[in-house]
Amino acid sequence: MSSTAVHDYLNMSLSQMEAAAARFEERLNQALVAAPPSKALVRDAIRRRGVPRCPVRNKRLSLDVILRYGDALADLFCEYPDDLLQMVPYEAWVGHQAAGRPDPINVIDAMTGDRQWTDEWGTRWGHAFGGVGATQLACPITDWSQLDQYLETQMPDARAPGRLDAAKKGLALHGRRHYCAGAIQLSLFERLHSLRGMENLFMDFYTHPDEVRRLAEAITDYLLELIRAWGELGADGIFMTDDWGTQTALMISVPMWRDFFEDLYRKIIAEAHRGGMEVFFHSCGNVTGIVSHLIDVGLDVIDPIQPGAMDLDQVAREFGGKVAFSGGIDDQRIALAKPREVADEVRRAIDTLGAPFGNAYVVAPANVLTPEVPLENLQALFKASHGQ
Repeated sequence: MSSTAVHDYLNMSLSQMEAAAARFEERLNQALVAAPPSKALVRDAIRRRGVPRCPVRNKRLSLDVILRYGDALADLFCEYPDDLLQMVPYEAWVGHQAAGRPDPINVIDAMTGDRQWTDEWGTRWGHAFGGVGATQLACPITDWSQLDQYLETQMPDARAPGRLDAAKKGLALHGRRHYCAGAIQLSLFERLHSLRGMENLFMDFYTHPDEVRRLAEAITDYLLELIRAWGELGADGIFMTDDWGTQTALMISVPMWRDFFEDLYRKIIAEAHRGGMEVFFHSCGNVTGIVSHLIDVGLDVIDPIQPGAMDLDQVAREFGGKVAFSGGIDDQRIALAKPREVADEVRRAIDTLGAPFGNAYVVAPANVLTPEVPLENLQALFKASHGQ
C-alpha cells in the first residue's frame, strides 16, 4: 500500500471525493457481511461478563483520512473488521436535512472546502479549507427573550421524516450479526452551547439558571424521543457525545454539573435501558470528576479515556469493573509515533483498561484519526488491536 502527500486529496474534484467515500463505505459493508458475528462479544464485554478478547472499533475517522487513503484504508478494514459499528445518519455539524430543503448542503463539499451553513437548530457553522471538523460561527438564541419563540417555532422534531433513514441500510445489513450503536451527536451540553454560545452559556449558569434548565429540559425531551426512534429501528446501543473536559479538568464545577445535568442524564440513560440499549458516553478531556456520577446514573461505557488528559492507570484503578471503557489509544501519538510505538500504545491500553476486568474494553482511538496519521501507523494500529 502506498501513501500520498497529506493534503493531495484536496485536489480531487467533488465528484471524485463522493465516489471515493461511497466506494470506501461499500467495501466496508461487504467486509462486515463476510466477517464472523461479533454482537454477543461486544454486548458481553460492555456488560462486564468476561470475554476472551476486547472488541475493536477502529472506524473513528475524519472524512479527510478516508479521502487520503481510500482503498488502502479499506483494505485494512477488510482484513481487520470492526466489532462495534456506529450508525451515523448525518454529519453532526450539518445535521438532518429535511426533504425538499431549498438550500441542501452537500456534506462532502461542506467538510472539505471553505464553506458556511446553518443547521436545522439555527446554528451557523463554518469549515476552513484543509481543516477537520467545523467551527460555530453564530448561535440562534442571542437573548433569552427569544426562548419562548425558539421552543415554539424552531425546536427540531426528533421524529422528522427521514431523520434516521441513512442508518436503516447499515442496520438491515449488519444488525443481526454485529453490535450497532445509534449516534446522537452534540447531545445536551454541546447542543446548549451551540444554541447560546459557549461564553454566554457559562455566564448563564449564574445569571439565567431557570432559562438554562428550561432549554436543557427541552433538549432532553428531544433526546428521549430520538432514543425511542433508535430503539424502534433495532439499534443495540446509543452512542452520545457531550464534551465536558478541558485537558486538565471539567469545564464547570462538579457540584454545578450535578445540579444542572445529573438528573437529565439519568433520564436519558434510563430511556435507553428501557429500550434494551446500552449507553456509550463520549466526552473528551479530563472528565475524571464526573465518571463516578455517570456510573451512579447507570452509564454502561465511558469514552474516550483520553490519554493526554486522563491517567489510564488511575481510571482503571478507580472505575475498572464498575463501567466498561472505550478509547484509550492516543490519536495524537498515533500521528507522530513510530509503528512499533503505536503497537505498544495499543498493548498498554488493553493491559490497563481491558485485561484486568474481563476485557470490558472497546479498543479504539481516543478520537477521530486525521490525514496526518501515516499509513504504516494505521497498519500497526489495526494489527495490534486485533492481535490480542
